Amino acid sequence: MYKDWNDFKEKLIGLRGLATIGSADIIGGGISAIFWFYLASLINPERYGEIHYFLGIAGMASYISLIGAQNTIIVYSAKNVKIQSTLNFISLIVGIISSLTIILVFYRIDAGLVLIGYIINSLAIGNLLGRRLYSNYTKYVLVQKILTLVLGIGFFYIFGVNGIIYALAVSYIFYTIRIYKVFKESKIDFSLLRKRTGFITNNYVMSLIGGFSGQIDKIIIAPLIGFTLLGNYSLALQVVAVLMMFSGIIFKYLLPQDSIKNQNIRLRKIAILVSACMSILGIILSPHIISALFPNYLHVADAIQIMSLGVISGTVTILYTSKFLGSEKSKFVLIGSLLSLITIVIGIVLLGTTYGITGIAVAFVLSSCVNAVFLTTMNKVIKLK
Repeated sequence: MYKDWNDFKEKLIGLRGLATIGSADIIGGGISAIFWFYLASLINPERYGEIHYFLGIAGMASYISLIGAQNTIIVYSAKNVKIQSTLNFISLIVGIISSLTIILVFYRIDAGLVLIGYIINSLAIGNLLGRRLYSNYTKYVLVQKILTLVLGIGFFYIFGVNGIIYALAVSYIFYTIRIYKVFKESKIDFSLLRKRTGFITNNYVMSLIGGFSGQIDKIIIAPLIGFTLLGNYSLALQVVAVLMMFSGIIFKYLLPQDSIKNQNIRLRKIAILVSACMSILGIILSPHIISALFPNYLHVADAIQIMSLGVISGTVTILYTSKFLGSEKSKFVLIGSLLSLITIVIGIVLLGTTYGITGIAVAFVLSSCVNAVFLTTMNKVIKLK
């Protein structure tokens, strides 16, 4: 009887945590989507592409700087290993150097500042999720998203397009509170790194490759094909991000659970089913939505239909990534991310230059499928052993 009650209580707590993360990400993602879709309706694809080009540069630099990658922090926070202050310190120092480099090379103070925002956001979110502080997670996420909307629109009307990235940088200021608390809770201790060098290094390289996979398309498209096509592609990515929202919520909930050996098989099946429904919705609804709301981006409708197919493979990748990281088998995720990166780079160069945005959309789906197939295969190989 006692065991049954404990099992029921654990499931109830788990469902409450999932609901809390889900509500925060759905509302926050909705606010973010409203902002980017509203902005797309006001400016032409070229300027929209330019914004995302510099955000892509800042994003890539943030992955280079995050020695304490978010997933590493989630895993060790869940296991109550007092290593986060050390990882935070290293990441922030490297981040400041990266920020100054961007400012000097590109003459873009805004991109350098938003880089710091990305780093602070990743470190704080990792701590909150790893410690399963889901209510605090909701508070931080919603404040940041509301600031994005309010400051983004306000800065746009006051300073024009050049104020957008500054607004995004300021929106992350609230996360500094969490970073300060982490430094107060534990001391910087480099000796903690020695026993965990392998996992931290693998996870860092994996995060680096995964981050590059998510940003390299923007960096390549702009100089190769132009800002206008990048603007169309960036709008397509915003739509896919909405379709992938549920899968992202599942990952944030599952990783701490996988770290303590809770498998949640039923939840994984639900995630696949929901991703299939989202993919179908993207294929059916995107042409009507684009023609009605974004008349300057008509070429993007076909791309969204193609990229919607990647929602299912992307969800499969997320589920196996959580499983492998939770058991500290990060090398499989590392190899999968590397294969995905190689695929999308080759795809953009070969297909993008020949078929435009349609070719880039195909490259996007292929890179996602390659990663999903590899992780699925490795999972089966481990089971056979």
